[in-house]
Amino acid sequence: MPRATRRPRATVHRRCVRLDDVETLAPSILQRRADRILHRVDDPVRAAVIEPWPEWIDPSVREHFVAEGAEVLWAHQAEALRHLEQGRHVVVSTGTASGKSLVFMAPALQALSRGRSAGALDGGKRPTVLYLAPTKALAADQWRRLPHDAEGLRPATVDGDNSREERAWARDHATYVLTNPDTVHHTLLPGHERWSRFWSGLQYVVIDECHHYRGVFGAHVAQVLRRLRRVCDRYGASPQFIASSATVADPADSASRLIGLDLKAVVDDASPRGPRTTVFWEPPLLPGRDDGPAARRSATTEAAELVTDLAVEETRTLCFVRSRRGAEQLTSIARDRLGEVAPELRERIATYRGGYLPEERRELEERLRSGQLLALTSTNALEMGIDIAGLDAVVTVGFPGTRAGLLQQFGRAGRGGVDDRSLHVLIARDEPIDTYLVHHPEAVLGAPVEATVFDPDNPYVLGPHLAAAAQEIALTPEDLPIFGPRAEEGVAALEAAGLLRRRANGWYWTSRDRASDLADLRSSGGSPVQIVDADTGRLVGTVDAASADGEVHEGAVYVHQQEMFTVEEYDVDHGIAVVRRGDVPYSTSARAATTVTIVQSRGNRRAGAATLSFGDVEVTHQVTSYAVRDRQSGRVIGENPLELPERRLATTAVWWTLDEAAVAEVLDPEQIPGAAHAAEHAAIGLLPLVATCDRWDLGGLSTALHPQTGTLTVFVYDGHAGGAGFAERGYAAAEEWLTMTRDAIAACGCRDGCPSCVVSPKCGNGNHPLDKTGAVRLLGALLGELAGDVTAADS
Repeated sequence: MPRATRRPRATVHRRCVRLDDVETLAPSILQRRADRILHRVDDPVRAAVIEPWPEWIDPSVREHFVAEGAEVLWAHQAEALRHLEQGRHVVVSTGTASGKSLVFMAPALQALSRGRSAGALDGGKRPTVLYLAPTKALAADQWRRLPHDAEGLRPATVDGDNSREERAWARDHATYVLTNPDTVHHTLLPGHERWSRFWSGLQYVVIDECHHYRGVFGAHVAQVLRRLRRVCDRYGASPQFIASSATVADPADSASRLIGLDLKAVVDDASPRGPRTTVFWEPPLLPGRDDGPAARRSATTEAAELVTDLAVEETRTLCFVRSRRGAEQLTSIARDRLGEVAPELRERIATYRGGYLPEERRELEERLRSGQLLALTSTNALEMGIDIAGLDAVVTVGFPGTRAGLLQQFGRAGRGGVDDRSLHVLIARDEPIDTYLVHHPEAVLGAPVEATVFDPDNPYVLGPHLAAAAQEIALTPEDLPIFGPRAEEGVAALEAAGLLRRRANGWYWTSRDRASDLADLRSSGGSPVQIVDADTGRLVGTVDAASADGEVHEGAVYVHQQEMFTVEEYDVDHGIAVVRRGDVPYSTSARAATTVTIVQSRGNRRAGAATLSFGDVEVTHQVTSYAVRDRQSGRVIGENPLELPERRLATTAVWWTLDEAAVAEVLDPEQIPGAAHAAEHAAIGLLPLVATCDRWDLGGLSTALHPQTGTLTVFVYDGHAGGAGFAERGYAAAEEWLTMTRDAIAACGCRDGCPSCVVSPKCGNGNHPLDKTGAVRLLGALLGELAGDVTAADS
């Protein structure tokens, strides 16, 4: 059957378009807020392209999918199955609700069915399947969607919530294990001998939502998968890998780096889709104070009002909010508004977030599916995988950090086929990246998603996994290539440290401790600091070690679930902060001193008066004092010194310099520090558009005269030991990244700088000095130099 012709490109409409000229779910609501809507995109219906089921899939297996409406396949499903039949590893990167689950479930059920009918005994090589999800919730959702009556299928979820008996049953009997990388790392691989039945029969490894594996987490998972392949080889298994994601750039390359094998990419989405309308929304500026930066109306308040109006019109809505506290706050505001205009609907809005009990989450999901709930506000807990059909609208409060994340969220609505119209709204927060996107929708709509950035060769990641691999099965020189080009160097370092010992048949782990405990897949900053109530002794909460000095130093005001505490004691050595509850009329913000030392340059691009570089750096950071601000006026009313230790971080950075003469052409001497500082803040805020990261994954430093470069220098560095790949991606995409940075500052409607452009919530110098206009000139001069002839590249 011939493929459908390419669909028309989406049309971007600016404010001058009459919003009621186009049919939408909520035309009157959008019309009333036309002053907020900067852009609207209308995508037409997309028809499906279908193909028949392949003959190699047994009729008994097809029946399970036909019963759910899959009498034929969409063309991309058929293409993926052809590659699997031919023995290839496959990554499927098609849109949300495009049937990617069928691609891995059908061959898995086929293998399990044939293994059963062949008469395999429990002690033999019965086929098995491993399904990996980034979260326990997604694995549990996939377990519920399995056809539990299928022949040969004995599914089990294996994670930290299992009882000993449940895990023992899975180890001895399960043919389809659903788990997460953490459990594979800490349990299945270290205990591979007890799981030998499962490993020896492994036919397929499914890696769902593979775009989620990025940064340091992605590097860890890449090494876990290399250890997994090595254990499979030990038991004579050579499984096929099936990766899946709705939103991953260059899927063949990204998945290959993750797994360490070549994969065939399936990317042409042939599934049907209904018409959809996408709106980019910017809250208005509030009147600025004379003594502080301007600010916009709260995106949370704007979203709460929109969700309320959608609920009144019985538009089933999912609203994504970045934080748990923000989700609860939005629900509270919306319920209060509904109490005034439609009190009978007040209880039909609820919150969904991490921290709820599993049964509470399942109840909320079912109420949303059934229509009992009209709106649900959620953190990104509902962004991935969990299938909730029948939603009409998605409201996203603030760019979620990546295009991939935004598309995942928008994809929760409009999953019912060609007749299902949907509305997607992005409401900008007071952040540089949000401001840029609502003024430049082409940076998201129709643009490829970000490259999935991670570095499996990061020595701070590689070393612990080499140690874990050696404890699992003694490492031999023949094993090292699977772990990458720096494996030999890593083994030598572990041997020199006394953690590995060389014997005739390989390297062995020397300690009685578990080597897998050396690597925490989801953290790289040490154990979190515990926050303890001085009056009751109860644990109030925790804060990650990297942020603790700035958030829970002595005298800090700490807010937890709208309760205010003051830190009375901060024990750095034991990781404990003692706090006392009570409202105070002030807030605090830490001040810090940071230096960046260039250790080694890995790449340089010199263009005229500018130099762009990437390499290894050492960052020294010390919290030195904290400012006390009046909560009402925001004025600084005092500053107190602190004596906290220096923190050193060996990481990677991208940095640029501009010669003194070129700087003097665009800036007066007194403007230089503020212009460089403002450019640094905005660059950190915009890097997530070219690398899959969040601004909180990054750090920066600007200086009018760096002692090593001898000129104005701006650094942006990865906030993770050894680097996470984000700075390297910034170096590779420098012109695109820095052009967006300059444009975002220039487009902001504030006068002197605000959180939408150059004011940073994490600045250790209290956002002083900042020069918005100077930053635009400075970046313009830099881009002008980079646009010229490059006299030396990557030297």
